[in-house]
Order: sequence, then C-alpha cells, then structure tokens
Amino acid sequence: MTDTEPTTSAGESGGNGHEPVTMEFLADWRNAAYNCFSSGHKFCREVCPVMQVTRNESWTPTAFHANVVAMEQGELTVEDVAEDYVNCTQCGACELRCPNTLFTGDFYRFRTRTVDLVKQMRALAVDNGVHQPGYRRWNELTDERTHEPVLGEVPVSQDHVRDWAEGLDIPIGGETILFVDCEAAFYRTSVPRAVAQLLQRAGYEFGLMREQWCCGGPAAEMGYRDQSRRFAEHNLADWRASGVKRVLVLDPHDYITFTEDYPAYFGDDYDIEIVLVVELLARFLAEGRLTPTVPIERTITYHDPCRLNKRKGIWQEPRQILRAIPGLTFHDVDRVTQWSYCSGGGGGLPVEKPELTARISASRLDKAAQLDVDTLVSACPWSERPLSEAGEARAIDVVDIHELLAESVGIEVGGSTGR
Repeated sequence: MTDTEPTTSAGESGGNGHEPVTMEFLADWRNAAYNCFSSGHKFCREVCPVMQVTRNESWTPTAFHANVVAMEQGELTVEDVAEDYVNCTQCGACELRCPNTLFTGDFYRFRTRTVDLVKQMRALAVDNGVHQPGYRRWNELTDERTHEPVLGEVPVSQDHVRDWAEGLDIPIGGETILFVDCEAAFYRTSVPRAVAQLLQRAGYEFGLMREQWCCGGPAAEMGYRDQSRRFAEHNLADWRASGVKRVLVLDPHDYITFTEDYPAYFGDDYDIEIVLVVELLARFLAEGRLTPTVPIERTITYHDPCRLNKRKGIWQEPRQILRAIPGLTFHDVDRVTQWSYCSGGGGGLPVEKPELTARISASRLDKAAQLDVDTLVSACPWSERPLSEAGEARAIDVVDIHELLAESVGIEVGGSTGR
C-alpha cells in the first residue's frame, strides 16, 4: 500500500458536527498539550522509533502535542494534521522518556499520555469524516468478517477462527478461556498451538469462545471507536453467556485492549480477570509444573514487545522463561526496561505505512546483529512478521517464545509459522 492523502467523507460517526466534536477534544487535551509545548524538552524524540528512522519533525511526540495548541489557536484544523498521526506505533517510549513522567518516580503508572492523544486524534479525524485509506479499508473488512483481514493472502472468516486448534481437543466455554488474536489464529497458528499444548501439559483447564470476534483494539487504535466498542460488547456478551471468569491472552495487543479499553467501555460492570500467558508460564516453571529438558542450541536475544515492557512493565517473566531453557546462550539487549527497541508493528502502522514498519524492524535487527546472535525471540505475533522479514537479510531467525518453550518441553507444535 502506498502513502496517499487522507480522504474526507462527512456523515460517518458524526461527520456533520465538526465544531462541537473538535471543541470538546481541545477542551480535554488543552492542558496536556500546553504542558508539553511550553516545557521545551525534546528528550522523547530520540526514543521514538519513527523519529529514529525518519527524522521528520512533524511526526514527533512534541509535534503531536503542538498541533493541539495550533488547533486551539485557530492555526490548524484536524484535516491539516490527521495524516501526521499515522506515524506512531503507540509504543509508549516517549511517555517514559518525558521529564513529566520521570519526575513522578513511577515509570509505569504516572506518565505523559501521548499514546492516548494519538488514539483520540485519530478518532477525532474519523468523527469529522477524515479517513486514512488504509485504516478505512482495514476496518471495513474487519467489520465484514468480524476479524482483521491480516496482511497477505490468508483467508479469514468466522468459520475458521478455531481451525488452529484442530486435534487438540479443547472444549468450548468454561470459567477460563484462551483468546487468540487474529494474526495468530489465521497466520501464525503455531503460536496458539504451542500455548494450548503448554497449558495442557501443565494441567491447566481452559476452553475457547463460542464465537470469538476481533478484540476491537486495532479499530480503537486507528480511530474507529464505535466499531471497537461493538466488538467489545459482542465478546463480553459471549464470555458472560458461557460463564467465563478469566481470559488468557497470548498477544500483548489483546492484553492492552482487555486491560485498558474494555474497562473504559464498561466500568465497574467489567469483572473479567485478564491473564497474560507469558506470566502464567513463568509461574508454571517456578512451580515445577513445566520442566524444559530438551536442549536448544541457539544464541539468542529477546525482543521486548512495547505493549508488555513500555506500556505494562512486564519484562522479567519472559527472561525467566528463556533462562530456564537448556542449551540457550542468552545475550540480553542493553535497553532492558523502559526504552527497549520497537519492531514498528503496532498502532496500525503496517496497515497504512508498511515501508516505515519495515525500516523500524530493520533497525531493530541491526541492534540484534550487534550482539552476534543467530536468533531473536519475540513474545508478540504482530511483531514477528516484520521482524522475520528483516531478519532474513541478516541471517537471524525470529522465533516465538511460546514455541521455543514448547520445543524444550518436548512438544511437537505443528501449525503455520507464517513462513
């Protein structure tokens, strides 16, 4: 897909009410924008993955806030700036690097809300009838199929959302269910197969949804809030109809959606426990419910998914898993916590600007190559596709952490690795 100008279409999600919608947005974001704009600090720019590879001043976190100031002053409109906000992976690095965050002393709870600003500016654009062509088509297809189209030629439909589980004898429903993101369910089927078999090996009971739809998180990230909420309402209704109390997630993007977007939609009525599979597996290893015994002779480093590390502060458990696997030589990255490297695979960037995602992934693989490794281990199916493509040029294999652990436990995973 090429980089094209945004199209304008009034009438969708309130397209005829530009002024009230815009004024409400500016009232919400005025103080935050002025705090950023007036501080003069630009530390966030050097940790922004987009800025690192483009050096485009219009696509920086500070510019995103400055645009709000200019809009309030009547110098710019949402039509003028909407396309700039495509250039963000919503990784959260800028928030952690901002002095306004650092001064609080808690990196993960009190932060400058640039990610939210990007999401809401994209939503403002959609509400005012300003659409990015890639985003619009992606969400139209998602709405039609109830699942993301998944880049490429993979057939996607409700009839095949559980095909990845063929032969694993997983029941439908129960108090605990496993939610499998669209990329893993239709493209990287080896990932959910590895997860399911590890859970079964540990004796952990779980089922699958009766009718799973996309989590709705990508729609929210691209600005299509009404669609996101409809999908969330469907999934929550499905969980409640089956008596679900706990949802296991393997994808960091789903984890963000279920722990941030859904509580915002449903408030106190949202009483579902969300469990990240990586944390659960680390616990099983500590308890002796899983024991890796098959040596895996690889020299590896670990890629921190931004939504786990930067957004949620989850970085220890994946390393506990990797250090429990015999045979691995683990060379950790120099940026372990707040400012770990980005893959470029988040925030809808691959949908609208795949060439920019590719540049960011190439930069990430350059960092891995400096450590003299043959394998980069990831914990995010959405990151693994662009990372794998970049890894081919550097003779570095990209492997999912769940698959690696399953191999060491002696499980033949099966399914597609997307290659």
